[in-house]
Amino acid sequence: MKKTSAPLLLFSGSSNKKLAAKIASYLGVSLGDLDLGRFPDGEIRVKIRSDVRGADVYIIQSTCTPVNDHLMELLIMADALRRASAKRITAVIPYFGYSRQDRKDEGRVPITAKLTANMLQAAGIERVVTLDLHAAQIQGFFDVPVDHLYASRVFTKYARQLELPELVVASPDVGGMKMAWGYTKRLDARLAVIEKRRISGEEVEVGFVIGDIKDKDVILVDDIISTGGSISKAASLLKEKGARKVYVMATHAVFCGRAVEKLRDAPIAEIIVTDTIPVTARIERLRVLSVAELLGEALHRIHTNKSVSTLFR
Repeated sequence: MKKTSAPLLLFSGSSNKKLAAKIASYLGVSLGDLDLGRFPDGEIRVKIRSDVRGADVYIIQSTCTPVNDHLMELLIMADALRRASAKRITAVIPYFGYSRQDRKDEGRVPITAKLTANMLQAAGIERVVTLDLHAAQIQGFFDVPVDHLYASRVFTKYARQLELPELVVASPDVGGMKMAWGYTKRLDARLAVIEKRRISGEEVEVGFVIGDIKDKDVILVDDIISTGGSISKAASLLKEKGARKVYVMATHAVFCGRAVEKLRDAPIAEIIVTDTIPVTARIERLRVLSVAELLGEALHRIHTNKSVSTLFR
């Protein structure tokens, strides 16, 4: 690796230590030494044991369940590193929690994505690396550089190995069309869109399919599988309309509520997710792909002042 004046140091919170270890292995470094524990009343306690003065420091922490604990860990770690004179602190947040409320879509509601961005910056974070944000405009909520990476590089490599003839890439709703369109260009596939109406946080209603899917293999792409309602109903509708096989590719396996049960019952040939969040669900057709190499290469390029965007050409 090209030498720079500031050494690269990697630290991991408690949310995804396995992914952090893989990233460290890719970069050829060891994870930094720290104590992460609790005071008797439950408050998070952090002590950085490695010398970080003048270092280029990266904290790897997904803000997944328990979201509040993992977010506070990240903030406290950043504050400790800033007070220990780290030269630059970058938050590597593979899954960015609190991202679904990114605008005021009704009266008297917060914009939690902006609030989270403010807190991260106040803690001393000077750069953010994240993967498949729920809404791309969240990058604009930060006044520091944001490297928004895409898991499509990992998914398309796997999709080509499936060797699916007459492939159609489908979006489970109109909002995901841009993501799905990107996959169609990389995989030389057709596009389909499902009409969806959200009834509540857990309930959705699917209507019709726009696009020719009859006797075609379909890949449903999304950024998050949360309760599993949208994906399972979309897969059922695609099968009803004549799709040969339905595959699902989603970056973040949140899997809350009855998600696992819904996915087990859905007519899906394979569910492909990444390890941005630790996956403990037991589903026979579930495959987990790692984003460690993608994140590791991005961190290497940031540290050595090389282009990150060329990763996706």
